[in-house]
Amino acid sequence: MMPRMDGMELLRVLKGRPTKPRILVLSARDQVQDRVEALNLGADDYLVKPFAFEELVARVQALGRRSASDASPEIECGKLRLDTAARVARVGDNALALTPKEYALLELLARRRGHVLSRAVIFEQLYDSDSNASDTVIEVLMSTLRAKLARAGLPELIETRRGFGYVVA
Repeated sequence: MMPRMDGMELLRVLKGRPTKPRILVLSARDQVQDRVEALNLGADDYLVKPFAFEELVARVQALGRRSASDASPEIECGKLRLDTAARVARVGDNALALTPKEYALLELLARRRGHVLSRAVIFEQLYDSDSNASDTVIEVLMSTLRAKLARAGLPELIETRRGFGYVVA
């Protein structure tokens, strides 16, 4: 009952896109077949009207707690493909030989594509608070990762923004 297209059609359109938003359907349709169809088309949750406001808030908070990795098992950045389930990075058909930290760094930057991440933010994401390492380890990690990306034909995938951090554009 949305203007111009119904919710199921919108779910079909969104299902074909590379980035998958989290979707909570609010609907007066209360049949099991409607709920199943919406969930099969990519909805993360389905709430039938009328509903308690507290339940809506709880469901939105639950969607917010789901990790980004739940959203899509594959990330593409041009020629680079990351299979987040298998934790493998590929350029074309060739898998990159990355250490676990290099892969984690690459996945973090790819998931936050277009956002500049400072060395401190990256360190917080990749290392435990108990770690004895300093955030300068990120520079070393970045250097080895860039060298491997360059050998695979992606020398400029990760950009340095002097004084700000790193970004995958």
